[in-house]
Formats: sequence, structure tokens, C-alpha cells
Amino acid sequence: MPRYYPIYVDVRDKKCVVIGGGDVAYRKAVSLREAGAQVVVISPELTEEFLKEEGFIILRQEYEQKCLEGAMLVIAATSEQEVNRRVWEEACRHGLLVNVVDQPELCNFIVPSVVNRGELQISISTGGASPAFARMMRRELEGYFGPEYVDFIEILAALRPEVRSRISDGEKRQKVMEHLSSPEMLEMIRSRGAKETEAEMRRIVAEEAAGGGP
Repeated sequence: MPRYYPIYVDVRDKKCVVIGGGDVAYRKAVSLREAGAQVVVISPELTEEFLKEEGFIILRQEYEQKCLEGAMLVIAATSEQEVNRRVWEEACRHGLLVNVVDQPELCNFIVPSVVNRGELQISISTGGASPAFARMMRRELEGYFGPEYVDFIEILAALRPEVRSRISDGEKRQKVMEHLSSPEMLEMIRSRGAKETEAEMRRIVAEEAAGGGP
């Protein structure tokens, strides 16, 4: 099996094609939509979930090569092996990112299991060797990374530009960000809440910018 290069792809406003109308195709389409993609779904038949959703461009037809025109990324999730292989071959000829679900040999990228906590994303992959094990690891990590991580990352994101603008020395700035990102600050948000923790973190930034130290 190939050793995949881990990467996050910006699909905002990009055409991404999902071929298939079943439950798996639905989950893939929703994930792409949540990432801001322009999702085109191609299938003559669709599950009820698809019909209830908004935000997809739905073409109720059989797959044709022209469906790939202008696409950045393609996911094939049909039960027809011949169709899946056609999608793989034609997408490759066009130089597209393509994933045929549950067939790693027909993929030039794979989709990992992901733990989402706001802007924090933790990806787990076995390189296609065992998606079931990756899902099990995801469930374990979901128990470890609680909802406090959402607030913590939001505060860090808000403070980062302030640190950059108020502290010109690069080494000093890095030390401040490391302090703000420390386990102690994370524990504070668990025990004292987001509001009090943000106030303390802002105090640290102000003190360091004035010439003191954390």
C-alpha cells in the first residue's frame, strides 16, 4: 500500500463531484459541503436524506465523463464496480483528485477518520489498511478531546494577531504563544471556564508587551 502524504485541501467554492445516491455518498457530500465546496451529486436514485437536504446540485442521471468537467475532486460511491472504475480512470486522465469508496487501489487520496472540535481537527488514518481501526481510534479520541477544546482554540485564534502586533521580537512572541497554548492554560479553561481563562491570557499578553514576563 502507498504511504500517503498527509494534507488538508481547501475546497471552498470548488466543484466537487459525488457519484452515488446512497448513505455513503450522502455522508461524503455533507462533509464536502461543510468544508465549503460546491457539491454536485450524480445519481438517478437518491436516499431520503439527500432529498431533505439543501446546498447540493443534484443531477438525477447516470454518470457520464462530462460530469467531471471543471471539478477539483471526485468521490465515487456507487455499488457498480464498472462505474467506479470508469470514474477512476477518467478522473485520472483529467488529473483530478479521486476517491473510490472502499477501494484504496482506485484512489489517489483517502479520507481519514476525523475528530472535530471547532477549528481543531485530528485525523486518523491507516493508509487504507483498516478503516474500521481508524474509526475505533477516532471514537477513543473523541472521549479524550472534550468541548473545552473548541473554546480554547477560539481564544488562541483571537489572541494570535494581537500577540503578533504587540510583540515585535520573534523569539519573545513564540514564548508567549507557547505559554498561552500550554497545558496549564488548557486546565484553567476546564476548571475556571472560557471567560476567566481568556481574561488571564489577555493579561499575560499585555504584561509581556509592556516588558514584563509571563
